[in-house]
Amino acid sequence: MKIETRLFIAGAPLFFLAAIVYGFWTYSISPDGHWEPVGTLGILLVGAMVFMVGFYLMLTAKRIDERPEDSENAEIADGAGDQGVFAPWSWWPLAIAGSAALAFLAMAVGWWIMGIAVPLGIIALIGWVFEFSRGTHAH
Repeated sequence: MKIETRLFIAGAPLFFLAAIVYGFWTYSISPDGHWEPVGTLGILLVGAMVFMVGFYLMLTAKRIDERPEDSENAEIADGAGDQGVFAPWSWWPLAIAGSAALAFLAMAVGWWIMGIAVPLGIIALIGWVFEFSRGTHAH
């Protein structure tokens, strides 16, 4: 995870610099001499999120063994084997997507639909989180 960590942590100052440039630029082109705070804050928050992802990857890289991708002398066969635990048979992501679609429909059609979407989303999220506590293929 070394390359990912470097990529994210080195990318964060780029967003901070872009926020400063954007703030000054919007101030200079504004006819009434005001800067645009929403865009500047949005770019600053993106920089903070990029830094947080890089920091998380740095902490994770310290806890796990070196991956074949991090070694200069690694062979393709070094990456063979299990890569993690995945749930390809899970139907819960489909339920979460359906409740998210209902939530977006509520913003367009009527807020009363949100009363249906939120409970369905909570049930789907709980089902997805606790899916493996019931055992493999135990739906």
